[in-house]
Amino acid sequence: MRHAQSLQYLVQQGQGDRMPKNIWEQLQQEARELISREPLMASYVYACVLNHRSLSSALSYLLAHKLSNYVMSPVAIRELIDEAFRETPQIVDYAAFDIQAVYDRDAATNDYLPVILYLKGYQSIQVHRVAHSLWNKGRKDLALYLQSRNSEVFGVDIHPACVMGKGIMFDHATGIVIGETTVIEDDVSLMQSVTLGGTGNEQGDRHPKIRSGVLISAGAKVLGNIEIGRSAKIGAGSVVLKDVPPYTTVVGVPAHRVGKPCDENPAHTMDQLVDSE
Repeated sequence: MRHAQSLQYLVQQGQGDRMPKNIWEQLQQEARELISREPLMASYVYACVLNHRSLSSALSYLLAHKLSNYVMSPVAIRELIDEAFRETPQIVDYAAFDIQAVYDRDAATNDYLPVILYLKGYQSIQVHRVAHSLWNKGRKDLALYLQSRNSEVFGVDIHPACVMGKGIMFDHATGIVIGETTVIEDDVSLMQSVTLGGTGNEQGDRHPKIRSGVLISAGAKVLGNIEIGRSAKIGAGSVVLKDVPPYTTVVGVPAHRVGKPCDENPAHTMDQLVDSE
């Protein structure tokens, strides 16, 4: 974890030794620096960042070109995304929190620019936010289409009805599956191959509720309408079928309690070890 305080605290207080006052300005600066050291990237970086005046414009361009295919053109998808951004501006605000979350938590990320250009976990979350907006407006066929493209392009399958907070990080992201009635609160980190699913073909509210600060480690399966309490940690490869209390570490198949996380916010530390807990 690069910063001890929560992202919300940093935003409110204006603190944090690497917290930019304006993420969009930071992205533009890093884009210019990238071009100066790697001219072959110039056309791509200009198209995705420097030709735009805002994060929303850059995101809609980048996501539209990632999602387009023979069925729907980049122009059509971009118009759809821009409309969602206008009608639900919170999507773009949350996108900025997600950039900061990756920067703070991913040991392999030392700049902001790679988050939006290359990291499919981040990109898949932003596609979901657009799909969720469409779902809430009753445009369910388009929402399901975006879910399908999200799965095809990024290897991440999130039902568009899933409710997701801000400051979310999908590390590596490949193979993440999230069901329809899942709720993911703020400041949660998921590793690759995580499933937040049901236990069968039951109807209604049937998927997990993930509270703030939770870390779900690689390959874990959290199944059923259960609650993973605030700042809990799920060990790698675990199968969780029952509620997990706040500030608790569970591991195993089926998962059982082995202690408490070593830090009050395991989603930020990204520490998957459980030996000392």
